[in-house]
Amino acid sequence: MTNIVILTGNIGRDAETTTTAGGIMITNLSVATSYPLFADGKIVRDEDGRARLVTDWHRVVAFDNKRAQKCVKGMKVLVIGRNKTNKWQDRDGNDRYTTEVIVKSIEHLAWPKRQNEDIDPDDLDDEIPE
Repeated sequence: MTNIVILTGNIGRDAETTTTAGGIMITNLSVATSYPLFADGKIVRDEDGRARLVTDWHRVVAFDNKRAQKCVKGMKVLVIGRNKTNKWQDRDGNDRYTTEVIVKSIEHLAWPKRQNEDIDPDDLDDEIPE
């Protein structure tokens, strides 16, 4: 069986990178993905007719990955990796599970717009990356 995860989403906070005693750089990211809310087989819409979205947050971990280290809040990214579930115990001895995506590759799709930055719509690329 194959364990492949592909996410296209937004970085929720700036990358947090630490280095192990062995010199391995570990970067933690939080990636948000969204999809339309469905009820009775139909997309739920707000008062303005826009689809209501559900957002999922994903823990993403990269090892020795310079692109991951450069991720900043609001950036759009494409993450390819695999799911890994970790089992641990809380203070009361209860088993807990955390699932994270281990990065194989990450691509920066769009940088966040900075305040007071004007973007000419003619400069934007209309093509969706494959």
